Amino acid sequence: MKKTATFILILAFGISFSQTHRFIYEFKFKPNPKQTEFRKEIMTLDINPDYIKFYNYHYVTIDSTNITKGQNSQLWDTSTPVVVRARNSNTNSNYILINDVFVFDTEDEINWNIEKDTIKFENYTLQKATTTFGGRNWTAWFCEEINSPEGPYKFRGLPGMIFQIYDDKNNFEFTLLKSFKLKATYRTPFIESFYGQKPIKTTQENIDKMLMNEYKDPYHETREEFKKNPNMTFSINGVDVKDLSQFKELTESRQQYIRENNNPIEIDKAIHYPED
Repeated sequence: MKKTATFILILAFGISFSQTHRFIYEFKFKPNPKQTEFRKEIMTLDINPDYIKFYNYHYVTIDSTNITKGQNSQLWDTSTPVVVRARNSNTNSNYILINDVFVFDTEDEINWNIEKDTIKFENYTLQKATTTFGGRNWTAWFCEEINSPEGPYKFRGLPGMIFQIYDDKNNFEFTLLKSFKLKATYRTPFIESFYGQKPIKTTQENIDKMLMNEYKDPYHETREEFKKNPNMTFSINGVDVKDLSQFKELTESRQQYIRENNNPIEIDKAIHYPED
């Protein structure tokens, strides 16, 4: 097991009626697999009586501020996943922002190989398991003493809670930091309604088409607005656009960025972007 984070575990499992058991994970990932530096985010795994929800913890802090100050601010981090599933199910609802928020379902059964290796962590015994999922090879450390088959992202199905999981290419790592119970089921309006609009149901195929269209012409709307209002100042990534010809270089730069940062958790579903 990798020793990459400080654990503050308060684990006493058992979901009562209308209660959320929240697990907090550190998520380390490389948007660009050629980079050596990781990006780090704090993620939330909410185990509710009926549903499992996995999302960026920053949404919780914004939601808390909205409730305290009576605001309606919302944020969507396109680099971190949002996944919802019914308890004891391998059917995941995947949420993604592409101008609007879309949702599509995937079947994600994971076949685990449970190894004999065990380690002691604080007062817990963790056991090793391996799998191939999403085109990557993964190693997980789970705890049978925590009687839940759940874990971060889509990783589930082991006879105990997943404390840590990472891939063999050192691109992704989820590490459990702490756990606590909430008095009631935690509501997530930032998932079910983004600025008052419900997510649009679609398919993985349609999502891939939308992302490919966005890649081919990432500044289509801005370019069309510039044509209508050539005397207005438009800024793209800190560049003031003063001439229509600038869009060619800006587009090529954006396309290069998309190609270099095309490193999804499930690499077998990565879109193959053309280079010209």
